[in-house]
Amino acid sequence: MKLGSLVLALSAARLTLSAPLADRKQETKRAKVFQWFGSNESGAEFGSQNLPGVEGKDYIWPDPNTIDTLISKGMNIFRVPFMMERLVPNSMTGSPDPNYLADLIATVNAITQKGAYAVVDPHNYGRYYNSIISSPSDFQTFWKTVASQFASNPLVIFDTNNEYHDMDQTLVLNLNQAAIDGIRSAGATSQYIFVEGNSWTGAWTWTNVNDNMKSLTDPSDKIIYEMHQYLDSDGSGTSATCVSSTIGQERITSATQWLRANGKKGIIGEFAGGANDVCETAITGMLDYMAQNTDVWTGAIWWAAGPWWGDYIFSMEPDNGIAYQQILPILTPYL
Repeated sequence: MKLGSLVLALSAARLTLSAPLADRKQETKRAKVFQWFGSNESGAEFGSQNLPGVEGKDYIWPDPNTIDTLISKGMNIFRVPFMMERLVPNSMTGSPDPNYLADLIATVNAITQKGAYAVVDPHNYGRYYNSIISSPSDFQTFWKTVASQFASNPLVIFDTNNEYHDMDQTLVLNLNQAAIDGIRSAGATSQYIFVEGNSWTGAWTWTNVNDNMKSLTDPSDKIIYEMHQYLDSDGSGTSATCVSSTIGQERITSATQWLRANGKKGIIGEFAGGANDVCETAITGMLDYMAQNTDVWTGAIWWAAGPWWGDYIFSMEPDNGIAYQQILPILTPYL
């Protein structure tokens, strides 16, 4: 998601939300549509202005019990954002902080031991200590270090970096390729790799910005193109107001065509809309369209659950999150 600090501010806002569509609440689960459907589990990437920060004060790890609840609802994938600077605090090529690494491993294991997939997500926007990552070689070393910790776990997925933006396009391509090379050189040869593009990896801008990403190569042939799509006016995911009831499908149509034309598969790694009739219709329309195009779309991951979201407009955290209470019923048919 863009504009993390604004999102945190929004988490404290109390908004008046309309009731979900009554008929959708009565929908029953259909046969499995997507390979993956789940939620982001946000918290360990919080407090990015205070690094490395203190656990429980600046950041928090997801609660395994609430993840279990979402698994019981049918979710089978959870993206786990973390900060590179906390994992390797001295340099990208340095050794991991043992405590932060242990907590990351524990969170991943809590997910995968239940049979769900865990997406390991350095949530850094293509930056390290606020500077654009400019060395593919260092980035490859970082990923070899990380992937070596999970090489034997087939339910781990590696996400190269969250939402590259305002970067040289060739650099974004090269960083993604370096991540793939580092992961495979660590012996993690069976797992999927989610690659992200420039311009906040938006599906609606993908074809205009990220066309060169089609040249990525993987000896294991398990690349999935991760795109994000919010439905507010600027696509930032900072408003509970959606542009229209059809905006979901409209914003992913060109990306769908790009995936098919290039023989690629994609996932919507972040999406959300407000708990109101317009957004609920837009979300359903987007997911229905994806369900009609499962030759290229593998699934979707809601933004977001996590212990500290409070009244955040898109919170999927059980049991009191607004999205958990009002949006989950319309997602149930896709789980």
